[in-house]
Amino acid sequence: MIWLTWRQFRTQAAVVFAAVAALAAALAVTGPQLADLYRTAGSSLVDQVSSSDQSVYYAGLLIVLAVPAVIGMFWGAPLISREQETGTHYLAWNQGVTRTRWLATKLGLGAATAMTAAGLTSLAVSWWSSPIDRAVNGGGATDTYFPRLDPVAFAARGVVPMAYAAFAFVLGVALGLVIRRTLPAMATTFALYAAVQVVVPMWIRSRLAAADRTTVPIEPDGAPISIQDGARQIVAHLEEVPGAWVTSQQTLNAAGQPVPVPSSFADLPGYRVGPAHPAADRRLRRRSRRPGLPAAGDIPARWQLLGPSMGRDRALPQPRLGPDRVLRLVDPPPTDLTKQQVRSATLDR
Repeated sequence: MIWLTWRQFRTQAAVVFAAVAALAAALAVTGPQLADLYRTAGSSLVDQVSSSDQSVYYAGLLIVLAVPAVIGMFWGAPLISREQETGTHYLAWNQGVTRTRWLATKLGLGAATAMTAAGLTSLAVSWWSSPIDRAVNGGGATDTYFPRLDPVAFAARGVVPMAYAAFAFVLGVALGLVIRRTLPAMATTFALYAAVQVVVPMWIRSRLAAADRTTVPIEPDGAPISIQDGARQIVAHLEEVPGAWVTSQQTLNAAGQPVPVPSSFADLPGYRVGPAHPAADRRLRRRSRRPGLPAAGDIPARWQLLGPSMGRDRALPQPRLGPDRVLRLVDPPPTDLTKQQVRSATLDR
């Protein structure tokens, strides 16, 4: 039975493993160079990665995230639905091999192959991206790259893709058994798998372990803050916990109660205020070289402008850089805003 299953499955497996080998060979070309750059630059590597390597970084994430979905659609969903749709299950399930053994062999070999393919893909991409991941976790700016515990990077590193591949494969088999038609089963598998990838990081994973709570004062010597989401949200940037996954933030008043952002903060769209940060200061100095812009040293020491918030708030319109938009400082902070509470998860959990 194992030999028969392998003969039916070997073409699909050969295509996938050939693609994984091609991916590994492509990553092996630039991986050592990136590792050497990290040994030289350390956490500042994130500011020195070339645009081509950035494209490879994001492409690797997409490939690893897509492999389980492809496996569930093209390996899992047709496994039983194709037999039922064509009527060959009457012959396959009435031979000397019992239905239980037939299903166990199909599931075992398929799931093992799926996990192997996802694991090798994750190994290649994780190895190539490890210098960038270490730089971010070591305190490098996260404006362009994802921290290790970020929902996107977490699902594309280590053994997590293997677990997702096994889940997607079994999900496809179960849906194919229920729907009994190949194409609808494939479409439903993709839809449900995509829904799980959204629901689990947003509402489930953050509840699996108690998060660390950090409360920082909103004051000139406190943590840097950003005014984001159309002046409706204050975001604190905790540099002492690099690579942490921030699950939620809220602004508190002197009594410790959550309060909304005052309407006066609408004059500060997209800017950070607070102590200087080396990476942000470099960005500010690069922008300060443009004609008509003040130099970074001309900004008062009481409040240091850190430049436009470039995090993952891509939906926000980027402010136009010019003399009328560079210096917008808050001095002093509003009296009804005293603390920012941050809930986060760190790598040592």
